[in-house]
Amino acid sequence: MAQTKAKQQKHGVIRRQWLRLRYWLRRVALWSVSLVILSVLLYAVVNPPITWTMVGEKRRLGAIDRAWVPIEDVAPVMLRSVVAAEDANFCLHWGFDVREIRRAIAEGAGRGASTLTQQTVKNVYFWQGRSWPRKVMETLMTPLVEMAWSKKRILEVYLNVAEFDEGIFGVEAAARHYFDVGPEALTAVQAARLAAVLPNPKVRDASKPTAGLRRRAAAILDGAATIRGDARAACFAD
Repeated sequence: MAQTKAKQQKHGVIRRQWLRLRYWLRRVALWSVSLVILSVLLYAVVNPPITWTMVGEKRRLGAIDRAWVPIEDVAPVMLRSVVAAEDANFCLHWGFDVREIRRAIAEGAGRGASTLTQQTVKNVYFWQGRSWPRKVMETLMTPLVEMAWSKKRILEVYLNVAEFDEGIFGVEAAARHYFDVGPEALTAVQAARLAAVLPNPKVRDASKPTAGLRRRAAAILDGAATIRGDARAACFAD
């Protein structure tokens, strides 16, 4: 009888502990979701002050070069070049390019299919490198950003947080670092070369391009002209 009563008390304690834990887990989950939604809404109008990548590079290098520039002060050809290089269907999808995903699956793991929206979410909210937890969170947040931000805003944020060289963040710093001009004065060739370094900025140099980088920049130059002609730049062009 005493053993039965002791077991019941033990089960009661375990149940109360479990209910308490479940209560706090729900609260943490609710607060986490609320903070994510709030940050997405906030960054729709407020410029992200810093990113995890910037923090890491500042610790490693001691300093970084970065200055925010409104998208209106960036040469239109730079906008088209980045879209042509990273996500030609940027204006046509809702955060995920299903056609590119299918092509990536068919061609194997060596080919990426991340859209500019996904890359912006990763750069603003998460860390670099391959990680399934990060990829899952990035995938969940991408539709939220697409709903809360305009395409123009997504592109503006991307251009201001992307790393173009070691410790060089954003198109303002990159234009001056590589070509000693402001982002509004970039030529078509300069814009294409800046866009060409984005997949691997730490080993590519826009001011001293290799033959491979020149070929990639030439392809981006053609792509930028193409999306301008077929209206795939309509969502961010004035």
